[in-house]
Amino acid sequence: MLDLPVWFEIGSFVFLGLLLLADLLIVTRRPHLPSMKESTVWVVFYVALALIFGLAMLAFAGGQAAGEFYAGWLTEYSLSVDNLFVFVIIMARFSVPRRYQQEVLMVGIIIALVLRGLFILAGAALIERFIWLFYIFGAFLIYTAIKLFKQQGMEEEYEENVLIRRMRKVLPISEDYDGAKIRTTVDGKRLWTPMIIVFLAIGSTDLLFALDSIPAIFGLTREAFIVYTANIFALMGLRQLYFLLGGLLERLIYLSVGLSVILGFIGIKLILEAMHENSLPFINGGEPLEWAPTIPIWLSLTVIVGVMALAVVASLFKARNDPEAAAQLRGADVASEEIDREEPSDLTGQSDATIAADQKIGPPSNDGGRNADR
Repeated sequence: MLDLPVWFEIGSFVFLGLLLLADLLIVTRRPHLPSMKESTVWVVFYVALALIFGLAMLAFAGGQAAGEFYAGWLTEYSLSVDNLFVFVIIMARFSVPRRYQQEVLMVGIIIALVLRGLFILAGAALIERFIWLFYIFGAFLIYTAIKLFKQQGMEEEYEENVLIRRMRKVLPISEDYDGAKIRTTVDGKRLWTPMIIVFLAIGSTDLLFALDSIPAIFGLTREAFIVYTANIFALMGLRQLYFLLGGLLERLIYLSVGLSVILGFIGIKLILEAMHENSLPFINGGEPLEWAPTIPIWLSLTVIVGVMALAVVASLFKARNDPEAAAQLRGADVASEEIDREEPSDLTGQSDATIAADQKIGPPSNDGGRNADR
């Protein structure tokens, strides 16, 4: 059982809440396309903050708790980076202007925090009473790992779910974006903007990713405090990472393989723990399976760090030795530099015509095709 000072737990959530609020205010007050330097500074800051928090856990709760936090944070961070791939596809699918993508990402992060918070509370309460749920969680993670591995090398496409298709038919939606607003007035009529569909798409995607991430981290720790703080740290800085990686994000070609190995490993760990604490009457007469080993947190942390490092190094090696991949990398770098040079840090100084032209992008058509500029 985690034994932390009450002031530390409360103070942690207050500090993280204020940090997220400040991040939100920056986005809403100054919509802009972050430069490479700005994105790098923020990503390094959030990563350093997570590392420092782990040291605080070590000081107040011991090595086991610190190890669980680091393992959970790295796993959730890896899954969050994978989530960015889908965000990139959604942004392209709905032709979201680049200067307003920060708002979309921030909304996605807030939705993810709320959903994961609810899932964590529910999961902690259920696991406390029904340890056999680890059998289900473990099987689900192994299934997800196999599915993720099979999708390696396949081009990802975003398919609208039932909710999005239904909302598109029900809601009166304008053809053009109006900044980051979800409501606008056209010819005296109040309409929803395409941004509402983007937010719904991001939210439903967050829900699907929460179904993967929560069982995964519960396979590393059962402490709700560690689970939630690890998720917060994994999501903070995600929008800056999105702009930092830019076109290079798609070149992490072996990230899915690494994630599939990690999810499979955690799935096996969950099943072994369920067997070690078995209470199901039709398995070994309801008695624990003493021979089932428990995987220590240091081994879990080693596997997670090792697999992700290998996946990143292998991806970079592949890009360097593959002429076509290298050319695409150089093209992404040039495009990113050109955007940074051409677009100002905020909207100040831009003409109304320039802003209007950038927003003259309608929602995708109902025929399922990709959206075109109007």
